[in-house]
Amino acid sequence: MATPVALVFLFVAGSTANAAIPRASDYHALLVLPSDSKTLLLGTHNGIFRSDDAGRSWRPGGLAGEDAMNLVLSGQTVLVGGHNVFAESANEGRTWRHFRPAGLPSLDVHGLAVDPRRPNVVYAQIADTGLYRSTDGGFSFRLVSSDVNGAMMQVAVSPSGRLVIADMSRGIWLSSTGKKWLHTATGMAMGIAVDPQNANRIIATGRGIAISNDGGRSWAPALALKVMFGPVAFAPHNPNLVYAVGYNRTFWRSTDAGKTWKKVA
Repeated sequence: MATPVALVFLFVAGSTANAAIPRASDYHALLVLPSDSKTLLLGTHNGIFRSDDAGRSWRPGGLAGEDAMNLVLSGQTVLVGGHNVFAESANEGRTWRHFRPAGLPSLDVHGLAVDPRRPNVVYAQIADTGLYRSTDGGFSFRLVSSDVNGAMMQVAVSPSGRLVIADMSRGIWLSSTGKKWLHTATGMAMGIAVDPQNANRIIATGRGIAISNDGGRSWAPALALKVMFGPVAFAPHNPNLVYAVGYNRTFWRSTDAGKTWKKVA
C-alpha cells in the first residue's frame, strides 16, 4: 500500500427565515435537491434547516432537536441518519417519518451514502462497529466491513461505485468493495462529496477545502483557509455548482466544480 499523503497545509489540526447560517452546535450534512439547485437541506445537531435561495436564508426544516448527521437521496426518498435517528421523507423534506432499519446494531449513524448506479443500495457507517449495506433502500442492512471504525464523519459513493470515507482523525480512505481499503491522505477530513458525473473529481473539507481529480488518490488545496469546514455537496444536475458550510456560520459556493470558491453568507 502506498503511504498516504499528509495534507498538513489544508487539514491543520421558529419558522422565520434567517439571514445567515442557523446557529447550531454542529453542522453535519448538506443535500442539494434535484428539483431545484437552489433548494438545500442542512443537517445539524439541532435538526434540519431548509434554504430555497441557494443558502442566503434558512428556516427550520423538521426533526427539531434531533442530531441529523446525514442527508442522502435514495430514488425520490430523502433519508436521514444520525445519533439515535433514522427517518425518511417522500416530499423533499417537508414531512418526516421515523423508522428503525433491521440489521443495524445501533442508530449511531456517522455516515450514510447511496450508490448512484443503484438507488436502493444504501451504505451506513455505524460508530465503533463498521460499514453496513442495504439493498432495499435502507430498510434492512448487513455488515460489509469492520475495518473502518475510526472517527469517521462521512461516506460517499462515486458514479463508478467506489466508496470514499472521510475520517476526522485519519484522513481519506478508498475502497472498491468495502472490504479492502486504500489510505490516501492523513489529517482531518470532515466532509466528502463526489461529482455525480465524474468519478475522478472528489472534494474534501477540513481546515479549508481540498480537491482530487484522480478519484481520491492525490489531493490539492482549493480553498486554503484556517476556517473549519463541514458538509459539502454537489448539485445533482449541475456538477459545476458545489456548496460548502463553514463552522464559523459562513456558506460558500463554487461554480467551477470546486476549483474556486466564493462566500455566499
